[in-house]
Amino acid sequence: MVAGELGAAEGTGGGGAEPESSDSLKAFGEVVKAFRKRARLTQEQFAPRVRYSVPTVASIEQGRRFPPADFVDRAEEVLDAFGTLRGAARHLSRRPGLASWFRQWAQLEAEAVNLYTYECRLVPGLLQTEAYARTLFSERLPPLADDQIEARLVARTDRQRLLRERPNTAYSFIIEEHVFTRDTGGMAAMAQLLDHILGLGELRNIEIQVMPQARGSHAGIDGPMQLLETPDNKWLGYCEGQESGQFISDPKVVSMLQMRYARMRSQALSLEDSLSLLRRMRGAA
Repeated sequence: MVAGELGAAEGTGGGGAEPESSDSLKAFGEVVKAFRKRARLTQEQFAPRVRYSVPTVASIEQGRRFPPADFVDRAEEVLDAFGTLRGAARHLSRRPGLASWFRQWAQLEAEAVNLYTYECRLVPGLLQTEAYARTLFSERLPPLADDQIEARLVARTDRQRLLRERPNTAYSFIIEEHVFTRDTGGMAAMAQLLDHILGLGELRNIEIQVMPQARGSHAGIDGPMQLLETPDNKWLGYCEGQESGQFISDPKVVSMLQMRYARMRSQALSLEDSLSLLRRMRGAA
């Protein structure tokens, strides 16, 4: 994952363009609030019915958070909104916390049946802990304000729900070994990160492989990449730089990236050896 991944966006690290604000989000929030009040529900009563926390409901109503699809569907049913919420949600085009170049990929990512990620710079955004991500955002230049950091953390956490909410999506991650030896956020933060990744590695739909530092060269040496398969079985790619992202739909280029990723899977440590290495790193942390 790259710039949108690396950046102000959702991806890996802490740089990237400034996320856009959205009048449409504020308007959607007002519509939700109006229907909630029409149903004579407080936020505290409404939140458990849509299976979200009160702070999340409040953020959506205030236009500070992009409403997840399942929130829209549940709110539509709970509030008997005559299709109004689903209709309004279709016109939401901006997502705070996501850089503009990453939004198209993030939307596809939320529906992917396969998602492959190779990263050589930082732990991919989908696998980060809050402490790790906060360190990256806090050290970004030019500096971010506190509310900007919080917006990025919310966006990242929201996106990470995919890993557990889409058990039928196969996730593959190949990460360079040196990424785990960089003491980002300090020893405690790295220990927490390793615990988190080891836990995710136990899920049936998540494969985590480490590219050993001892391997002098491999098929992905040209840089990070992401690949995904859509529900209609079309493969797409995404690559990212410091302030830009490249969405790839050309079948020839996507095929080339698939070839490289397939070779990397054989060049990286096996799943068992990768988790074993991470456990040893955790023990030394």
